Amino acid sequence: MTFKDLSLSEELLRALDERGYQNPTPIQEQAIPYVLMARDLLGCAQTGTGKTASFVLPMIDILDQGRARMRMPRSLILEPTRELAAQVAENFDLYGKYHKLTKALLIGGVTFGEQDKLLDRGVDVLIATPGRLLDHFERGNVLLNDVKILVIDEADRMLDMGFIPDVDKIVSKIPPLRQTLMFSATMPKEIKKLAEQFLSNPKEVAVSPPSATADTIVQQMVMLDPKQKREALRDILSGAEVKNALIFCNRKKDVGLVHRSLMRHGFKAGALHGDMDQFSRTETLDKFKEDKIEYLVCSDVAARGLDIPAMTHVVNFDVPMHDEDYVHRIGRTGRAGRKGHAITFVTEEEGKYLDAVQIIAKGAIKEITLEGIRKLKLGKFQDKPSSNHRTRNQNKHRPADDRSEIKKSASKNHSSRKPSEQTLKEKDPPPETIKGFGDETPAFLRTTVET
Repeated sequence: MTFKDLSLSEELLRALDERGYQNPTPIQEQAIPYVLMARDLLGCAQTGTGKTASFVLPMIDILDQGRARMRMPRSLILEPTRELAAQVAENFDLYGKYHKLTKALLIGGVTFGEQDKLLDRGVDVLIATPGRLLDHFERGNVLLNDVKILVIDEADRMLDMGFIPDVDKIVSKIPPLRQTLMFSATMPKEIKKLAEQFLSNPKEVAVSPPSATADTIVQQMVMLDPKQKREALRDILSGAEVKNALIFCNRKKDVGLVHRSLMRHGFKAGALHGDMDQFSRTETLDKFKEDKIEYLVCSDVAARGLDIPAMTHVVNFDVPMHDEDYVHRIGRTGRAGRKGHAITFVTEEEGKYLDAVQIIAKGAIKEITLEGIRKLKLGKFQDKPSSNHRTRNQNKHRPADDRSEIKKSASKNHSSRKPSEQTLKEKDPPPETIKGFGDETPAFLRTTVET
C-alpha cells in the first residue's frame, strides 16, 4: 500500500514525496482511514512506528476546510513533554507546507507574550502541554468551545507523570460533540478506563504487542560496581562503532555528574533534563542533531519524542525503575530499519528493576563481561556463560596494569594529549556557584567533583 491509497490530498502527497515517504507504516495504514471517517480512535503502537504522522496527516486534510477564530482553536493536541509537543509542531510544518493552516505551540519555558499573539490571530491547530494550556485558559487567553478534534498523545506517559487530572479538566472545557483520538505506546487497564471516559465508541488499532522492544536493537547488559560505571561508559563511547549515543540516568543530579565527567575526559557531551529552561533544552538538542555534540546525557525527558534516525547507541547508566521506560529509552536507537545497540549497566541494588525489564524485553538482554567492554569491540561482544544475572562481576578489582587507555578515534577530533586520570583527580575542581555567595563560594559549600 502507498499513501495514495489512503485518500490523502494531492498537496499532502506532494509534501510526503518530497520527504521520500511513499509507503505508510502499519499504524498509519490502519489509523488514517478511521481518522478521515471522523471516528474516535484508540491507537496502540510502540515508539518509532510513525504514530505521530498517523494523526497529523489526516488532520491536515480535515482542517484544510474552515477558518479559526480569535482565541478559539479548531483542534487540540495534548502532549506530556515539551519535546514531544515540539516534534508534533515540526510534523505539521513538514507535511502541511502546501496548506495554509495556522498553529500555536504552548509549552513551558517560553514567555506568554509570543504565545498570546498567536492565539489572538486564531489557530487551526493548538499543540500544548497540559499545564501551560491551563495557565493560558485561566488567563482568558484561549477558549476551547470550538475544538472539533482532540488528540491525547502518549496517554500512558500522561498517566505516569500525573497529568490525567489536568487532562480531565481540559476535556471538560471541550464540547462533547467532537472527534477524539487517543494514542499510547502501552495499553494497561488504566488507559482502557481513560478511553472509556474520553472516547465515544472508538475504533481500536494495535499494530504490535504492547511494550515490545524492536528486533533491530541488540540488547546487552553488564554487571558492575557503582564505582565502575563512569569508566565503563568511557570505554564504550571510545568504541569505533559508536557514532552518537544517549546516556540515560534515573536522577537529574546524576545527569550533571556524568556529563561533567565526560567533559573532563575530552568527550563532546551535552546534558538534558526537565529543570533546564526551554531555550537551553532546544539549543542542546539542536547541537546534538547537528553532531556538534556526540553524546547526550539525559533523564527520561528524552525517552520519548527525540527522533534521530541514525542514533547508533543507547546506554542505560541506571536500570530504569519502570519497565515501560526501558522500552522507550532503547527505542531511540534502531529506528527506520537501522540496527541499534542498547547497553544497560546493572548493579546489585538494581537487580529488582532488572527482573521487570527482562520480562518486558522477553529475555532479549544478553549479559556481557566488563572485560569485553574494555576491549572496545562494541557489537562483537562474547556473551557471558549463563549465570544468575544478579551475580556481581568477579573481576571488578583487576590489576592496575590491565587498565586500558582510552582510545581516541580521529573522526571524533579528541586531543592527542590528555591529562592522566590521576592528574584529573589531583586537580582542584572548579568551585560551584552557590546562590547568595556569587563567585566566592565558601570552601565548605563546594561540591567535590568525582572522576
